[in-house]
Amino acid sequence: MGPPAVTVVTIQARPVALEADLPGRTNPYRVSDVRPQISGIIQARLFKEGSTVHAGQLLYRIDPAPYQAAYDQAVAQLGNARAVQRSAKLKAARYADMVKINAVSHQDADDALAASDQADASVKQQQAAVESARINLAYTRLTAPIGGRIGASSFTEGALVTNGQTSALATIQKLDPIYVDVTQTAVQLLALKDDMARAPARGGGVQSAPVHLQLGDGCDYPIEGRLQFTDVTVDQNTGSVTLRAIFPNPKGVLLPGMYVRAKVTEGVDPNGILAPQQAVTRDEKGQPTAMVVDAQGLAQARVLKVAGAVGNQWRVTSGLNPGDRLIVVGGANARPGQPVKVVAVQTPTPNPAS
Repeated sequence: MGPPAVTVVTIQARPVALEADLPGRTNPYRVSDVRPQISGIIQARLFKEGSTVHAGQLLYRIDPAPYQAAYDQAVAQLGNARAVQRSAKLKAARYADMVKINAVSHQDADDALAASDQADASVKQQQAAVESARINLAYTRLTAPIGGRIGASSFTEGALVTNGQTSALATIQKLDPIYVDVTQTAVQLLALKDDMARAPARGGGVQSAPVHLQLGDGCDYPIEGRLQFTDVTVDQNTGSVTLRAIFPNPKGVLLPGMYVRAKVTEGVDPNGILAPQQAVTRDEKGQPTAMVVDAQGLAQARVLKVAGAVGNQWRVTSGLNPGDRLIVVGGANARPGQPVKVVAVQTPTPNPAS
């Protein structure tokens, strides 16, 4: 029969873009629930649902009448306390002069001084009451704590709201920029850090890695993002780590809760080796293997170590060297140590580096 015919491709070292394709979901940059801090009846809702609001914008107005009355009462009580304070101070001053000439007893002078101190304390107490009433009166005007997109209003005019209620009146979300949280196994994260440490094209670690998004409909998001941080713990149930990227979102294309796929550009391996996936098989131990043709025209088996797919090729980190002739077609008929006949040589598939 003669030696089996095979087709080979000559392995070449070339720059290879290192990317990780990870699933994730979008999350708002900031979230704030609008809640009442006093109880009362909503008089007016002063925003359009789904619109963009700015920090400090008036959103709701609660009936201020009872709180205005409480404030006026506190102010009046403060005025009364100050009048008592003036009288007590004058009396204490007179008694202090009179006790020097024994015109009054020391006990009366001490009582006058104590009454003056009590009047001072009463004034401070009423000042605190006025400030408390002023704060409650200000709480009748509910303003936006942050700027962003406001959702639907859970309450309308005439509804009773209470301090400490569990239901928020509305929710504001800042969507520009926006977060994208992706998950990656701890093993993959360690490999990512190792790749980036060895890739000279960019320094700065994981946090400096650029990220590109693919939306749920398959379209690419046009603006590049950046990894911001990685979680400090590993989920014990899934063995995964959360990575958070931040993206500009000026047109509001990204909405909270969207499913996306994030492509994390880890760097560029300047001497990467790629092998066609059809040339790599698995042995009985599950290890990736391939067949090469040596200088004598004999087939030789190699055990490979791969670090993920790049298009339709495997990125090989060990087991293949530049110049090796890798069997792509006909490897099933080749036996290690037996001669083979090279009938065709394929051209390596180009791989653009980032």
